[in-house]
Parts: sequence; structure tokens; C-alpha cells
Amino acid sequence: MSKRKDKLYDGDKLENFRELVERYENRYGDKPAFVYKENPKSKEQISISYTQFAQDIKSLATALLSMGFRGKKVALIAPNRYEWCVSYLAVTTADISIVPLDKSLPNNEIKSLIDRSKADAVIFDAKYAPVFEEIKLENNTNLKQYICMDKIENIEDSNQDIKMKNLDFIYCATLLEKGKDLLASGDSNYQKIKLDSNKVSILLFTSGTTAISKCVGLSQANICADIYALSQMTDIRKEDVFLSFLPLHHTFESTCTFLYGTSCGITVAFCDGLKYVKKNLVEFKVTGFVCVPLMLEIMYKKIEKGVEEQGKTKLVKVMRKVCNALLKVGIDIRSKVFKDILNQFGGRLHTLIAGGAPMNKEAIQGFVDLGINLLQGYGLTETSPVVAGENDKYKRSGSVGFPLPGIQVQIDHPNEEGIGEIMVKGPTVMHGYIDNETATQEVLKNGWFYTGDLGRFDKDGFLYVTGRKKDVIVLKNGKNIFPEELEILINRLSYVSESIVYGKPAKDNDLTICAKVVYNTDSMKELYPDKKEKDYYDIIWKDIKAQINHAMPAYKAIREIIVTDEPLIKTTTQKVKRHEELKKILGD
Repeated sequence: MSKRKDKLYDGDKLENFRELVERYENRYGDKPAFVYKENPKSKEQISISYTQFAQDIKSLATALLSMGFRGKKVALIAPNRYEWCVSYLAVTTADISIVPLDKSLPNNEIKSLIDRSKADAVIFDAKYAPVFEEIKLENNTNLKQYICMDKIENIEDSNQDIKMKNLDFIYCATLLEKGKDLLASGDSNYQKIKLDSNKVSILLFTSGTTAISKCVGLSQANICADIYALSQMTDIRKEDVFLSFLPLHHTFESTCTFLYGTSCGITVAFCDGLKYVKKNLVEFKVTGFVCVPLMLEIMYKKIEKGVEEQGKTKLVKVMRKVCNALLKVGIDIRSKVFKDILNQFGGRLHTLIAGGAPMNKEAIQGFVDLGINLLQGYGLTETSPVVAGENDKYKRSGSVGFPLPGIQVQIDHPNEEGIGEIMVKGPTVMHGYIDNETATQEVLKNGWFYTGDLGRFDKDGFLYVTGRKKDVIVLKNGKNIFPEELEILINRLSYVSESIVYGKPAKDNDLTICAKVVYNTDSMKELYPDKKEKDYYDIIWKDIKAQINHAMPAYKAIREIIVTDEPLIKTTTQKVKRHEELKKILGD
């Protein structure tokens, strides 16, 4: 168990989202809560104040209550946008359950999850109008009301040749105006509501196909407990501007950027799309963002490539050493020394928060050396989500920091290396999987949540996540191999975009360690201009044998590889879907 229990900062405790909305009005007022553009090409930025945000939440909530939705369920699906945030808090603060759906789901999965959730209404972006037109016409779900965020102008779905008839769709703007009028006329139904903070009111489907996805039931008290724990360990201030580009339906982005961020009074800037991240960092003057390690590793490789193209690799290496030496005596000159590099990202970027997978130690140290504080964390949807994290005071490369205040973490049946299944107990742990008591009992035992993740503590109490229990490759001789360990090494190769390591059944009833390596075509052409695509296999295999297998015990050595430029199958938070990828590689 972790030895570290003390807090660093004095955060204010919230019981539920109503108190969060009150904070918007009473504490942050006219400060910008959100900033965004109508489209990537636009230069004009739209700013929404905390006061307006709170008013819009109350107006939409009042309108929903007038329609009789209290105590019911509302699904929500859209790309990251202001209306998503208004809808989320309007629903939950009106004593209505919210069902956020993955914006990248195909139509058949949207239909399945709408049916499984038993949602009474749905709020959606206009791009999803065709599928909800289908659902409405098929009339085999519990949906009674369809609320669109945008006006629909005879949209046509080219895939299914459905012309929108706009049958009884209501628009968010209409409901907002209705709610404002009701409030102005003295409607106090919203104000009279007393929320049960411990009631399950957030229903989240885990990533995966509809056949295996589970519906996690969280309460507002669960998420508020995580917000409070984060406020005690991280120093995010109202002067900060965080870029939001991970999907808001996922608890990592929703809790950390949206809910925790706005509880601190930051400005949330909506990204125009992944290919515009660098541009948005500059134009929104971003100070930080939450993301997954894969994105940061790609970002760092681009920094290294830019430095190399300028012929400054040796100079930067020397100056990193100089800066680190000065830091030991309390002198920090990194922002001045690396100004040109930092200006490429807007010049204000100082905090990166990563979670979801292990990260390359070289990339971690690289960002830190440039003066960008990179904090790694660990969590799951079932834990609201953050369980552990690094901060300014407690950091150790390769670890995910210490458990947050108020959250207990233990290792179940550790082996000789101290590795075992990570167990979590505390106020952030879910109530259970909705309509799946069997799955709930498998993971919730004696007050502990069994995460399915493997990890260990070091002698100082830092937590390390070594992989998923179900992904461990167990050889016939009893040796355990953690795929993530080898994947990090493979991904360090400058031309590698990503990789997956797996065990392939062999004739002797053992497993052969294999890797599927995804290379970056542009990097390969630049590094090996005289080579053809057919030569890439030999180049990669040679590097893996020389740089990875050579430094590994024989039983961990990679014996076979697949080489491709086709991206691995991933979730919307860029986590590899191992089950689907291995099914593709190995077959059924």
C-alpha cells in the first residue's frame, strides 16, 4: 500500500453538480468558461462566460423539467462542443440521469446502446440526425423525445439514402428560450430540487463492442469525490486555458478537463480536430491539456525531428544537461533557453496530463527538460476515473504517482516481483454495472474494486502499472511477459508509430512472442530514401534484434514480427483494442 497520504493543496469539496453550477456564478462570473471557433478556418473566437454557462444550464434544465423528465434518462451524443457541456449539467442537476455515448459509434451500436440504456430522450449533434430518424421511424426503443443541437436543413444520409423529414425534433435553442421564459415568469421547479448526491445518475458504457461493453453506474458524489481529490494534489488555476480534444463522453476528459477544470475556473478551449491541435495551442494560448501517451510520444518525436532538421540536436542535448544542473541549485532557465521550441506550441504550455497507458520514459524526460510539466495518472471509468497521479512534488519516471487522498490502493497476491492485481477502495468507486449483477460481483468484493490491471508499489510507495491481467503472456515454464513493457521499447524506434506484442500458440503448446509493428511511411522514406517498401521488414527486424532482443532475457525475446503502415484498431481515446486486433491477427 502507498505510504503517501498527505495533500498538497486545499481544494473545496463539492457534494454534487448543483454546487458546481453555483460556484460558476458566485466565484467565476464573467471569466471565460469556454472558447471555440465555428470552424477550423475561422479566425473569430467565441467566448462564453461562467455566468452565461450557469444561466444556460438552468434554462435548459427548467425546460426539461417542464416536459416531465425528472427521474428519467437522457442520452447525449455529440463531438466536443459547448452544447454538450450545457446538456450534461442541465440533465444531471435536474435530477435526470445522463447517458453519454461515444461520438464515434457506428449506427448499429448507437441503436443498441439507446435500447440497452432505456433512455427516455436523446440530445444530439445534427450529424447524428439520420440515425435518430431511423430509430424514431422503427419505434422500438424507449425514446420519447429527440432534441437536436442544431437546425436541420433537409440532411441526407448518403449511406442509407434517408432524407430527413425532421419529424418532431426539438432544438436545444428552442428549449433554452423556453427555459428562460419559464424562469422569468417565476418557475422555481429547478431551484426546489434537492439532489441525492449518492444516487446513480451517470451511466457510462465501457469501450468495446455492444456485446461486451458494460454500463458503469456512477453517482455525482463519486465524481465530486474525484474532483476534490484532484484539487488537493494538482495546482490548476483559473488563469489556465486547457485544450479539450479527447472525447467528452469518456470520464478521463469529462472529469479532468471539463468538471475538475471548470471547478477551478479554467477556460476550456474546444479543439478543431486532431490535425489542428498544434494550431489551436497557439491561437487559444493554451497552458495545458489532458491526453493519452501515444499523442505525446508522437508530439515529442516531431519536436526531436524539428531540432534535428535545424542541426541543433547536439546543442539541445548540451543545454538540457546545463538546465538540469542549474535546476539542482534552484535556477530555472528552461523557458528562455528553449523559447523557440516552446513558441511552436503557443509559448504558454506548461502542463500535460497523461493517462490510459504506459509512456516512453525518454519522451517524459524530454518534455520535462523543455520546462513542460508532464504528469502521469492512472484510473478507470469504474473509479470516476482517477485513482493515482503524479504532481509537482511527487514524481518518479515510469510510475503513475501516489493514490489520490481518500483513495486506498492495494496489490492482490503480489508475486516475487511485488506484481499483482490492483485493488481500489474509496468514494470514487462505482455503484456497479447496470443490469449486470454477475459482472458487478466479479469485480466488487468486500468493498474493494478489482481493476483487472496489474501493478506494484516501489519501496517509497510510488505505484507502477505493468499491464492488464488478461493480457499477460504466460509461458509454459511459468514466466510472465508484460506486452506493454516490450511495446514501449519498440515504440522508441524513431520510425515506429505504434505496436502490439502478443503470444501466438506454438506446436509445443507454448507461446511464441510476436509483435505487430506499425511504421510511419514518411519517416521511413526520410531515413531510408534508397529503400523500397519491401525492404522495411528487414530494417525493422534487424533493429528489434539488435536494440531490443539483445538487451532482454531470452524468454522475453521477440521471435516473429508483422510489419505494416495500417494503424491498429483503437478506441476514441486512442487505446488499442487488443481483443479486436488479435482477432484480426490470429483469427477466431
